[in-house]
Amino acid sequence: QAQLVESGGGSAHPGGSLRFSCAASGTISSINFMAWSRQAPGEELRFVASINRVGTTTYGDSVKGRFTVSGDSTLNTVNLEMSSLKAEDAAVYYCNAGILVPTTWGQKLNIYWGQGTQVTVSS
Repeated sequence: QAQLVESGGGSAHPGGSLRFSCAASGTISSINFMAWSRQAPGEELRFVASINRVGTTTYGDSVKGRFTVSGDSTLNTVNLEMSSLKAEDAAVYYCNAGILVPTTWGQKLNIYWGQGTQVTVSS
């Protein structure tokens, strides 16, 4: 089995910056993608950004131009750089990944989630 562990995040002032990392570990054949989502109180989970194994990145409209997702070709560790933070960026952030894990008969694609990390943006 695999697992994802998030680190970073925390608190910032409006206009400030924060950085997240998400590290995958365990028995992994390969990682197809890693993504970030967030959930503010009383709201649904929303897509933030993603990166796939060939380096293609995708961003939610609300974070385009402010957030940057990066990782090497293995995607074992992926970073989310957040800048020009706004109050509406405050939420619990989750990384998730599509990971191929070995089975007795081949491989299986599973989706894994990190533990979630609170981001606070306030003056």
